[in-house]
Amino acid sequence: MLVYIVFISFFGLVTLIQLYYILKYYWILAFKALPIASQAGLLPVSIIIAARNESENLQKYLDSILQQDYPNFEVIVVNDCSYDLSTDLLKGYQERYAHLKVLELAEDERFKHGKKFALTLGIKSAQHEHLLFTDADCMPVSNQWLRNMQSFFEGKEIVLGYSPFEKSKGLLNRIARFENFQTALNYLSFALKGNTYMGVGRNLAYEKSLFFKHKGFASHMHLQSGDDDLFVNQAATNSNVSVCLHPDSFVYTPAKQTWSGYFIQKLRHYGVGSEYKKSNRIAITMQSLSGMLFYIIGITLACLNIMPIYVAAIAALRILPLTFIYFKAMKRLQVIDLYWSWIIQDFLYYLFIPFWSLLVLFSSKKRWN
Repeated sequence: MLVYIVFISFFGLVTLIQLYYILKYYWILAFKALPIASQAGLLPVSIIIAARNESENLQKYLDSILQQDYPNFEVIVVNDCSYDLSTDLLKGYQERYAHLKVLELAEDERFKHGKKFALTLGIKSAQHEHLLFTDADCMPVSNQWLRNMQSFFEGKEIVLGYSPFEKSKGLLNRIARFENFQTALNYLSFALKGNTYMGVGRNLAYEKSLFFKHKGFASHMHLQSGDDDLFVNQAATNSNVSVCLHPDSFVYTPAKQTWSGYFIQKLRHYGVGSEYKKSNRIAITMQSLSGMLFYIIGITLACLNIMPIYVAAIAALRILPLTFIYFKAMKRLQVIDLYWSWIIQDFLYYLFIPFWSLLVLFSSKKRWN
């Protein structure tokens, strides 16, 4: 009986830890009225895109960037050693759009560089102080994207945006979209609470002076990932970040179409987490570990039929508030179609955490995408 009580108590502890994060962070994004965009003057902005062999995506999405409804902006595309049709394609775009600047990078056998080097060159060449970043395979949901993101700069140095995956058929798409939602729920909720730990480069803005103040990507240039989350992690304070969640500011991107592509992407993302500030690593680890243990311990106790009433009551402490929070948050982040199977996907999300951690631990490969 004592062993049962110990297990039930531990189950209660991890549930309380989950409840702490749910009530302190998640409810803000789900229920609180979000900040209102500033009506201050429209500051000039430089949009920066690093692209390697992205001719197909540039042809599909670049017009949506260049045709933003905004009085004063430039678009800088850093054509990073492409050997497809990108160069010719971008020349054609320059003939049509005077505010498009193209930087051509050539392969150097002695000096191998990645995305961070390309972005650094783009930032250095930017005419304006306010920078907005996205990727070649991304499309703003409207021509008001730039206007909305810029409007949150007043008194802030970093603006975090939201970038959902496009909806398509198949299990992989649902898993990827839920994982992306969960990631957004975490980092945006933390940021709204003044505890920013990352941003996503598909929809991210910050000041040029802030980039140079923190010496750019110098502290993590040896890593091929992290141009977005690691920079935000080192540069963010509890008062210099704003969050833009206006529906017109969302930037959509296709999810990975193959399991291998999805695994590689996840390895890359999980691999940079060890570089976060210690306080952020502890908070993220406690949140994810308690979620994983909630399912492992809860299912084990249920299968062994140990004090089922107590187990059900404790489990309800997490499940009931999440039922309401996920509905509101998914509606706000426009993935409400995922709601009706949220508990299954939530279970799978936390089940995969040790799997990804082990893969990162035993994988030494670094990839640029």
